[in-house]
Amino acid sequence: MAATALGATDNAARQAFDAFFTSHHREFGRLAYLLSGDQDAAEDITAEAFAQAWGCWEQVSRADSPPAYVRRIVVNLAADRIRGLARERKGRRLLGATWSERTHGPDMAVVADVRAALRRLPERKRACVVLRHYYGLSEQETARTLGITVGTVKSQTSRGVAELAAMLGIGTDGTTKERRRRGRG
Repeated sequence: MAATALGATDNAARQAFDAFFTSHHREFGRLAYLLSGDQDAAEDITAEAFAQAWGCWEQVSRADSPPAYVRRIVVNLAADRIRGLARERKGRRLLGATWSERTHGPDMAVVADVRAALRRLPERKRACVVLRHYYGLSEQETARTLGITVGTVKSQTSRGVAELAAMLGIGTDGTTKERRRRGRG
């Protein structure tokens, strides 16, 4: 009898996890892509995040916000991957090797520019900008997701947006350098 109850509990947990996966897989995949800048890495990060979530599903499902809990896993995995790539690139440079960036499929020039600029931001600024502006999380939600203070979210987001604007040649009025140049002359 106890085995039957345990089986029913496992089945209910599996169904709840499957529903969670179906509802959030694309969202976490997009987040992983925006943080890593690489589609293959994003798929790996997303799969690993869900594997970790299933491994502690009882804890995840009892969390105040299960999506926030798993979002944090995605952010941490992406940060780990970025740190690993940075170490690898540094090692390759020390050995005199060159590094070539791959692009995945055709992209509009503006989207490609934004993605490239996002990849150049330090990981915490990138995470703050993506979570605040792409996902629309509040400062408090972003702080909880990243395990930092609201003040740090505010400063990192502000600086990140300013750095992106500078990299993309966008002025404080939203115009590009090219449009400002044409307007003057």
